[in-house]
Amino acid sequence: MLIGGAVAATAGVTSLSIAATAPQAAGADTPPRTAPAGGEVRRVKLYAEKLADGQLGYGFEKGKASVPGPLIELNEGDTLHIEFENLTDVDASLHVHGMDYEISSDGTRMNRSHVEPGGTRTYTWRTHAPGRRKDGTWRAGTAGYWHYHDHVVGTDHGTGGIRKGLYGPVIVRRKGDVLPDPGKTFTIVFNDMTINNKAAHEAPTFEATVGDRVEIVMITHGEYYHTFHMHGHRWADNRTGMLTGPDDPTQVLDNKICGPADSFGFQIIAGEGVGAGAWMYHCHVQSHSDMGMAGLFLVKKADGSIPEYDPPHH
Repeated sequence: MLIGGAVAATAGVTSLSIAATAPQAAGADTPPRTAPAGGEVRRVKLYAEKLADGQLGYGFEKGKASVPGPLIELNEGDTLHIEFENLTDVDASLHVHGMDYEISSDGTRMNRSHVEPGGTRTYTWRTHAPGRRKDGTWRAGTAGYWHYHDHVVGTDHGTGGIRKGLYGPVIVRRKGDVLPDPGKTFTIVFNDMTINNKAAHEAPTFEATVGDRVEIVMITHGEYYHTFHMHGHRWADNRTGMLTGPDDPTQVLDNKICGPADSFGFQIIAGEGVGAGAWMYHCHVQSHSDMGMAGLFLVKKADGSIPEYDPPHH
C-alpha cells in the first residue's frame, strides 16, 4: 500500500495505490512503469466528515477530508476492505461503481448498508481479471476508471451528499497497464455547474512539465450532461485512453460527452507536439463554459516557465 500522489495540484489530495510499482526516474529512453499482477488483499480507513465551508468530503485521515475524495487504485484480482467511519451528523454511506461487492457493501438505505452518525462499517470491494464463463461466454474484467459516492445523504439516492462533495475516483488496472508519472493523476468532476465543487471561475488548476505522463480521471455528477474538452491534447476512446498499436482503429478524441455518473480516463504526454502553455480544459456546452466551467492545465518548460501565461489574469 502506497500513500501519496495528488488528485488535484491545488488540493493536495492523497491516494491509496495498490497498483504502483516503485518510482523510478523518468526520461526519454526510460520505459514507462507498468502495473503488476493483482491478487493483493488490503485494508484502509476512510472517513466522511463535514468541511469548514459546509461541504462534505471523504478522507483517509480524520480532519483531512477533501473534495473530490482520495484516489483509490487497485489491480485486477485485488480485494479492498474499507473501514468506513461516519463523522458527520447525518446518515452516510459508500457506494462504488464498477467493483464486485456483496449486498452488505452496497451502501444504500434500502438494504441497511449505510452508516449512522458516529458509526462504522466495513465495505469490501473485489476485482477480477477477464475470463470465460462456464457457458463459454466472455466476462469482462474490472479494469477501468470508476468512482465512489454517498447514496443516502439528502435522499435515498444520495443527492444531497453528492451535491456537497461526497464522491471520489477509483482506478482498476490490468497487469501491464502503463502507469502515469508519480503524482500526475488528476481528478476532474463536473458536478452540476461546478468543477470539483468549486464556484464559477475558480476551477482547479493542474500542473505538469513537458514530457510528463499525465493521467486524467473524468467524472460527472448532478443534473446535467456535459462535454469534456482539453485543448492541445488527445486520447483514444477506449479503456486506457491509449492506442495499442499503429493499426488500432479506436477513435482519437479531444472532446467527449459525459452524463451523470459517467466516468472515463486517459493518459497524455504533457505538451506532446504542442509544447508548454496554459492549456484550457472545459465543458464545451457553450452556456456551461460561459458560466465558469473551465480551468487550466499548466504545462511548464523544463526551466519552470510557461509561455504567454499571465497568472494575475487567470
